[in-house]
Amino acid sequence: MSHVEVERRADKGSSLQGDPPQNTEPSLTAEDSLVMEGSQPAEESVLVEEPIIVGRKAIEKLTEGLLSHYLPNLHRSKQALQELTQNQVILLDTLDQEVTKFRECNSLLDLNSLFTEAKFYHSKLVNIRKDMIMLHEKTTKMKKRALKLQQLRQREALEKEQQREKELERERQLIAKPAKRTT
Repeated sequence: MSHVEVERRADKGSSLQGDPPQNTEPSLTAEDSLVMEGSQPAEESVLVEEPIIVGRKAIEKLTEGLLSHYLPNLHRSKQALQELTQNQVILLDTLDQEVTKFRECNSLLDLNSLFTEAKFYHSKLVNIRKDMIMLHEKTTKMKKRALKLQQLRQREALEKEQQREKELERERQLIAKPAKRTT
């Protein structure tokens, strides 16, 4: 006896109390006979039965039995899903923290590259400053030398001028002066 047959017999007892009697023997309809007469072998043919009328109490008992059979598993599945959801939230938070750490590391790497670049440019500035100091010293020396040369040329020009004046004076003195007549 199959499970369906047991339920049918249980339903017969409940249907005796107020429901009309049911025909429990399978009967073939015109569609069923067509299916059986087709090209399919008899082993694969499908029998379609008439709908079974079931009482309200039987439906309630079947519903309770079905619920009592599947509800514990559904509750366990629900709890497992809630636990998985909580674990996913925790994982997402952890991943977010890790991403933040990686961003901080990248920013630190950027800072390190900025510091090395700053050192490079600082050394360039120091070299430029040394070059400027050296050029300043050279220009100062050249200005002093140019001033000395200018002063030397002025002295030489002054000495030449004085020499010329002396020569002119000497020439004037050498030029014969007419003698005064004395009478």
